[in-house]
Amino acid sequence: MRTLFCDIESFSPVQLAKTGVYPYAEHPAFELLLFGYSIDGGPVEIVDLANGQSMPDEVLAALVDSGVVKWAHNAAFERVCLSAWLRLYHPELLGDGFLDPRQWRCTMIWSAYLGLPMSLDAVAAVLKLDVQKDSAGRKLIKQFCTPATPSVLNGGKHRNPPSADPTGWAHFIDYNRRDVEVEQAIHERLALFPMPDDEWGTYALDQRINDAGILLDHTLVDNAVAVDEHHRNATLGRAQKLTGLENPNSPIQLKQWLSEHGCELESLTKADVHAALDTASGEVKEVLELRGDLAKSSVKKYQAMQNVAGSDGRARGLIQFYGAGRTGRFAGRLVQVQNLPRNYLPDLDQARTLVRTGNLDALELLYESVPDTLSQLIRTAFIPSPGHRFIVADFSAIEARVIAWLAGETTTLQAFREGKDLYCETASRMFGVPVEKHGVNGELRQKGKIAVLACGYGGSVGALKAMGALGMGLAEHELKPIVDAWRAANPHIVQLWADVEEAAIAAITSRQPIRLRNLRFSVESGILFIKLPSGRRLSYIQPRLGENRWGGTSITYTGTTTARRWGQLETYGGKLVENIVQAIARDLLVVGMHAVAKAGHKIVMHVHDEIVIDEPTNSGFTVADACKLMSTLPAWAKGLPLDADGYECAYYRKD
Repeated sequence: MRTLFCDIESFSPVQLAKTGVYPYAEHPAFELLLFGYSIDGGPVEIVDLANGQSMPDEVLAALVDSGVVKWAHNAAFERVCLSAWLRLYHPELLGDGFLDPRQWRCTMIWSAYLGLPMSLDAVAAVLKLDVQKDSAGRKLIKQFCTPATPSVLNGGKHRNPPSADPTGWAHFIDYNRRDVEVEQAIHERLALFPMPDDEWGTYALDQRINDAGILLDHTLVDNAVAVDEHHRNATLGRAQKLTGLENPNSPIQLKQWLSEHGCELESLTKADVHAALDTASGEVKEVLELRGDLAKSSVKKYQAMQNVAGSDGRARGLIQFYGAGRTGRFAGRLVQVQNLPRNYLPDLDQARTLVRTGNLDALELLYESVPDTLSQLIRTAFIPSPGHRFIVADFSAIEARVIAWLAGETTTLQAFREGKDLYCETASRMFGVPVEKHGVNGELRQKGKIAVLACGYGGSVGALKAMGALGMGLAEHELKPIVDAWRAANPHIVQLWADVEEAAIAAITSRQPIRLRNLRFSVESGILFIKLPSGRRLSYIQPRLGENRWGGTSITYTGTTTARRWGQLETYGGKLVENIVQAIARDLLVVGMHAVAKAGHKIVMHVHDEIVIDEPTNSGFTVADACKLMSTLPAWAKGLPLDADGYECAYYRKD
């Protein structure tokens, strides 16, 4: 099949990092400046559009030709920008919508699939390519691709044309050419480890979901920001009046005032302020309450929604394919939909109405905390298209089902097949007594729940604490017995941790393929691969064996650290199992998404293990239908008791 490698340089007054590519390319002032390309491995050519050159007919034809595979690094950017440009200048080729993502491939996504960094310069550096990204690019992009201060050189305009700096522009052309060359070099280097065609199909589905976007309730969004501003100003004014401080938000100033009034605090963290409220009274108590109110950030996501909204009111580009590079799970972007606050308000409709009408007085009267109320309403800012409704379908306890299936934990699997409550069943096995939700020994269910959530991947007392065990009423002395009881009740899962670690170590040591049930471990060209039942592979670059802090064997590899640097990471059996389980859960989600899309239903968002369908009101398609499609069991997952639940809603929320 023919190929077109490409890279663009463009101008827009919109801040890309805040808005994402869709509003960036939609802006009337958006302009393509340079188009670098190579057809079928030929020399890299540059089209200087900013200086009046025209796009060659061969390139225009290739952009819409299904027989030509278009390659780019972060291809979503090129595809969306070129779509906007074609709609404007060549409507005969693309009158509406976006270029077909099925025709595009992305070296950034391919790199992530193999456990490599996602940025072009970082990938090139890690692969030690002969050709590297030009480090001068950042300065040149700022100079030519973003708004500028009017000056004599740019003719008093708010941007710098090529004529303002001919030498710099020549360097910019070289930079554009170099990016295409680096893309080609990455492609050549990764050719030994192709990404499965099924994954490219899922990438195309992901792009179509991002292209469709999801409608925002702009009345709610705009009024939420306004209500928050008025409330914060009033709260700050009250705090200033009580304390006499110019800035009661200043930790130093406020701690000193509190100390002078008999309230000594090490810090003003949420936990410390909450603890101090137990004994505080009078003005000190009110000031602490005001501090807690001011510390809550409830509108950042609303502001992000304002930034990302397109001219049609829809938010696009919220989902990042392979955003979690180790497992391949999707990640949130811009609004960060993967960590939306939960909603617990029993009267969401009332709260929404008050915010939509800007009724701050009623909000303050009826609700304990305005910031918390606004936070709980964030989900509800996502709304169906006119004449549509949301159908939300969510996997039920997907990770617990997958790990039990992998480990052969037959008791748990049977409980799932019989529709029993997992947490009750776990608690029953842990403590050897019947446990019923809201019934006999019902108080033990919470211990079963926290154990399931914290202990499945080798976690112990620390994991229980991190899950909030102490805040749920469990005592410190109860934690270790809970861990021990859970492990005794789930021996096959405990054995799975050991077996997976042993298989990984054996593959690294012997350099021979190791099979463990429906998993396969191998080391190829310095990469540890774990082949999943779906056929997809997890990648661990440069695996090594070392010694951990307890004197046992540790597995290390190189990857992106928490500091976003390329460095050494450590893993172990439980962590590898977590990666595997989450990856399989992701693959099951993908199967369900494809089934829903193939049946002709429009997915507009997905968060963790749930999908949001924008469905015509009178289509006849039901929640049960959606859950059935969502629970499509692939042949490779035979015996896994997959289940989904769902609900309809007039705005996005948690059921």
